[in-house]
Amino acid sequence: MKLKDRISIVTGASSGIGRGIALEFAKEGAKVVVADVREEPKCGKYYEREPRPPTTQEIQDLGGQGMFVKTDVSHEQEIRSLVEQTIERYGGLDILVNNAGLNLTGTTQDLEVWDWDKVLNVNLRALFLSTKFSVPHLIRSEFGRIIHIASVHFSGGGSGPAYASSKAAVINLARDTSLEVGQYGVTVNALCPGFIETPSQDYMTPEMIEADRKRTLLPRLGLPKDIGRAAVFLASDDAEWITGASLVVDGGYIAAI
Repeated sequence: MKLKDRISIVTGASSGIGRGIALEFAKEGAKVVVADVREEPKCGKYYEREPRPPTTQEIQDLGGQGMFVKTDVSHEQEIRSLVEQTIERYGGLDILVNNAGLNLTGTTQDLEVWDWDKVLNVNLRALFLSTKFSVPHLIRSEFGRIIHIASVHFSGGGSGPAYASSKAAVINLARDTSLEVGQYGVTVNALCPGFIETPSQDYMTPEMIEADRKRTLLPRLGLPKDIGRAAVFLASDDAEWITGASLVVDGGYIAAI
């Protein structure tokens, strides 16, 4: 097992990519703190349409250890409490995965200012806060890891001004934090998913999904497990000399750019 007994926090882990990461971590022996605004997995109109058990229940069914902490990452105190509860329960922290995200589509003309602020609060400010509260514990770990979930949209637009801008900023946040914590052996990296089959795609039309399928070079769209396995790699000893990097996991979606 690549992550045996390592203590991890995964935000937005009840559904979608976060759930995929949490389950892959559990399979590799990690203790997983599932942080989300709701414990029940979301059901989408295109993907993950059937009800499923909570992530922590699936972790326990796999023989692993997991704990759910209700967390709204747009609130500073809830992030602080998430880290505190993790330390209280497990006695430390080895891996922080900042996955929780929000996308409100629109142009600069029809996106309201408070919508912009809401997206940036979840997609960027929350990552700063969770990093801030986690670093004192990660630097005490022999295996300290921070993994931010960005997007292929870090390299260009196409998903709204707030989302694309926030994901570009996430890449540089990872780089900047890597300079801060490298001396302690803590690595900080970002994963950039392409189209992944999750309920977060509900805002799309079938025509939009088909266009993304055609743009993806490999013969299928991505699954949460694909990002989960990449996260396992970055969290494991195999990636102990990789930091300040961004890994694109997109089936070739942006290869032609």
